[in-house]
Amino acid sequence: MGKLWATYLGNSMSTCVLNYYLQHVEDKDIKDLLKNALTLCNEFILTIEEIFTKENFPIPDGFTEKDVNIDAPRLFEDDFYVHHLKYLAKAGMSIYSVGSPLMYRKDVKDFFIYCLDSTNRLMEQIKEILMSKGLIIKPHIIPIPEKVEYVHENFLNGFFGDVRPLHALEITHLYDNIENNVTSNAIIMAFAQVVRDSNIRKLFNKGRELTTENVERYIELLHKNNLPSPSTLDHLVSNSTFSPFSDKLMLFHKMDMFSMKIRAFGNSVAVNGRHDLAMNYSKSLIKISSFVEDASKIMIGKGWFQRPPLAKDR
Repeated sequence: MGKLWATYLGNSMSTCVLNYYLQHVEDKDIKDLLKNALTLCNEFILTIEEIFTKENFPIPDGFTEKDVNIDAPRLFEDDFYVHHLKYLAKAGMSIYSVGSPLMYRKDVKDFFIYCLDSTNRLMEQIKEILMSKGLIIKPHIIPIPEKVEYVHENFLNGFFGDVRPLHALEITHLYDNIENNVTSNAIIMAFAQVVRDSNIRKLFNKGRELTTENVERYIELLHKNNLPSPSTLDHLVSNSTFSPFSDKLMLFHKMDMFSMKIRAFGNSVAVNGRHDLAMNYSKSLIKISSFVEDASKIMIGKGWFQRPPLAKDR
């Protein structure tokens, strides 16, 4: 119930964003990509509604045309849509990949397997456009090991002593966290420009400071090892102050994005081996968790926070 519920809300939000993007896109390849993503979102929503209706489960209050003004001025350049769509696809895949092994009921299990497979194919389209249009840097180059080796006592060093270079898994997750955060930073900057509620704007500005701080720390770690890092995307945001989205949608989206960062940090810590990296992720986790809690309190205070399915109250 919980995974279907979360998938429904996330995809209903994405349909609003994608419908708006499709009103302001010139590049044919990117337009086709957005159409494919929107078709998937609508398909996922319809399937969940069918399962819920069959079980007399109340359809969640998803996001609708009331939460988007598709005629609002352009807020992002075409190139940004591809980066944002990659972020949304990763968020969806994180739900589907965790959900599918947990499901035993055949129709729900098959649905999540289909979601994961379909979104993975969409991700391949996204990556192809990112590469063909030169919107992403080449992968990091590290040497192939000459032989199998085992680590010594200094393997965990990060602050003192003989500090080893970053290993392949650490590099991968640093890159992923930078990529997530530069996309998140551009979105939260745009949302802070257009949001109507002053308290939500203050929270968005706080979130932008946190995100910028994280990006700077992670980039420094890569650069110390003479490795390239993804560039920022802030220049792809227009100066419009006319909001295309409701405050509710924007706050939900940022709360969801910051929650995804928490999952990404967990994955990063799991493969990390240096004390300094662990400390960086721990600092980020505490601050990001605080942002999510503050966003949740605003959502609850405004009556926007839908309750997930609960166990019986004994």
